[in-house]
Amino acid sequence: MVYLNIPEDKNRLLSFYLATEEYVANKFDDKEYFFMWQVYPTVIFGRNQLIENEVNLEYCRTHNIRTFRRKSGGGCVYADMSNVMLSYITDENNVNFTFNKYINMIVLMLRKLGVNATASGRNDIMIDGRKVSGNAFYHTPRRNIVHGTMLYDTDMQNMVGSITPSDAKLVSKGIKSVRQHITLLKNYIDLSLEDFKAFMKRQLCDEEITLTEKDIEEIKALEQEYLSHDFIYGNNPKYNIISKRRIDNVGDMEIRIEMKNDIIKSINLMGDFFITGDIDAKIIKPLMNTPLERTRISEALPETLNDVIHNLEKEDFISLILQSKEQNLNS
Repeated sequence: MVYLNIPEDKNRLLSFYLATEEYVANKFDDKEYFFMWQVYPTVIFGRNQLIENEVNLEYCRTHNIRTFRRKSGGGCVYADMSNVMLSYITDENNVNFTFNKYINMIVLMLRKLGVNATASGRNDIMIDGRKVSGNAFYHTPRRNIVHGTMLYDTDMQNMVGSITPSDAKLVSKGIKSVRQHITLLKNYIDLSLEDFKAFMKRQLCDEEITLTEKDIEEIKALEQEYLSHDFIYGNNPKYNIISKRRIDNVGDMEIRIEMKNDIIKSINLMGDFFITGDIDAKIIKPLMNTPLERTRISEALPETLNDVIHNLEKEDFISLILQSKEQNLNS
């Protein structure tokens, strides 16, 4: 695997590294690439999440924490200079295989340090039953990207305050709860963060290249999309019925539908699920102007949805849509 060396610039924002992933996926050859990066306090939320549902914007403003949206699915995470973010670019198409390959690489690397690391759930790495790394997946036309966190250390107060309600009591309880569910790598190894990064690079990569000035300029051009207000904040979709539920092995899913005369006029999906295909072409557009009836919805959708949203069963999705109708009738 090739390590991507990025000339250091401490003023770079998280958006630059997201653009770097996209640039490498679209422009570089078909080798596997890996790089590490760090940012000043930042919250990053998933492609399908509403920022006001996930981020305590007032806390972020008062504590100088930046907020960015990524193009991958998954949930909301906090990053700072005490932990390290990891990016992996591959041409493997199968989502499960890509996740498993990457996560197993990281698990084996940690075990070489004597750490009892294991893969867990959809996308997590655990140490002694506590989460130390979460990861997300993003499919581009040419390649696939897996990126995630490695919690070497972090500011726990900021982590909880930036992604939970601002009430001081809840923040306090949140910190206690988070400490019960996550762990910090520094408690398990005798390496500084810089030494750990060097070890990880040696273990995972056998080749290295450095981004050129031309690469940097093209990445900065790509970065502008990630910096735009519309991309970060989006628009709250209009709706008159809403339904949400956690679906096993898929994640949290929220559906907002605008109806007219029992016909779907618009539909929006939000949550921390992983998109693996063209959600607009295969789900959103087919459902437009479709009656809110089980048979008609089933006919409008493709036979399988797993190649659009990871692990999603068609029947579970239809039930969630119809649940919104039932909730609307009972309200």
